[in-house]
Amino acid sequence: MDAFQRELNALMVETYRSILKVEEGMLRQQSQMDLSIGEMHMIEAIAKEKEKGRTITDIAQDQSLSLPTVTVAINKLVRKGYVEKIRDDKDGRVVYVRCTRQGQRADTAHRFFHRQMLLDMTQDLSQAERDALLSGAKKLNRYFKAVEAQLSEKERRP
Repeated sequence: MDAFQRELNALMVETYRSILKVEEGMLRQQSQMDLSIGEMHMIEAIAKEKEKGRTITDIAQDQSLSLPTVTVAINKLVRKGYVEKIRDDKDGRVVYVRCTRQGQRADTAHRFFHRQMLLDMTQDLSQAERDALLSGAKKLNRYFKAVEAQLSEKERRP
C-alpha cells in the first residue's frame, strides 16, 4: 500500500466506526428507544411503505438479508412494540409488516438525526467541495455495490 492508500484506508475505517458510534449515541439519548442500530435500520426499511406495510421478502431484499434473519428481527420488533404484522385480506398467506406509532416515532427521530448530521457536516463546505464529496461518495458506493453483487453471485453458485 502506498501512502495515499494507507491514509484512505485508515480514514474509511475510522469514519465507519465513528458513524456507528454517533448513531448508537443518538439511540441511547432517545431513552425510550430500546433499539440496536440494526433494528433501527430494519424499522427504516419497513417505514418506506407507511400505509400498507411491506412484506418480509421486500424487507429482506431491501436490507440484503435472508428471509429467516428478517423474520427473527421482525418478531423481536413486534414484541418490543415497534412494528405489527397484518395478513392480506385477499391472500391470507401474505403478511405485511408496518410500523406502529412507536415505530413511526423511532423512524422520524432517526431521519431527523441523519438530516441534522448532514446539515452539520456540510455547512462549511464550498460548492466545489460539495460536488467533489458527492462525486467521490457516488464512486465509492458504485464500487461497494459491484463488490456486493459479485459476492452475492458467488454465494448463489453451487
